[in-house]
Amino acid sequence: MIIRRYRPSDCGHMAELFYQTVHSVNAKDYTKEQLGVWATGQVDLDEWDRSFSAHYTVVAVREGVLAGFGDIDGTGYLDRLYVHKDYQRQGVATAICDSLEQAFPVREVTSHASITARPFFESRGYRVIKEQQVARGGILLTNYVMEKQMLPSAECAVHSV
Repeated sequence: MIIRRYRPSDCGHMAELFYQTVHSVNAKDYTKEQLGVWATGQVDLDEWDRSFSAHYTVVAVREGVLAGFGDIDGTGYLDRLYVHKDYQRQGVATAICDSLEQAFPVREVTSHASITARPFFESRGYRVIKEQQVARGGILLTNYVMEKQMLPSAECAVHSV
């Protein structure tokens, strides 16, 4: 598996991976109605590209397939972390998260984790700050504000963005 920096040419593949992952992997924890408003299949690729380009964004490639992606901003907010439905439980999320958590010298990393992702983040030392209900298209989705205390900033690796 290769972990590499995001390229704008990845964006369309990432949008498809996002849709497929949400509608298959997250289906055990959310209703069809919730999945439909979370991942509509209508991503604004220009907006996503701007966001991914502004953040430290990496993709995982395994056997020529985009197996996952994730991004974090300079404040330590881990925005997105998604793994292809066919590459679950194969270390892809761990490799991506390792790269993201080391990207900036921050005291803590925060994320808004889905019900599905919560156990993964807890296994990495994140703790739930609060449960929240997020409205999308008038439909409520449960997620968790989670936080992980990081090593002192002098011990963190810094990557250019």
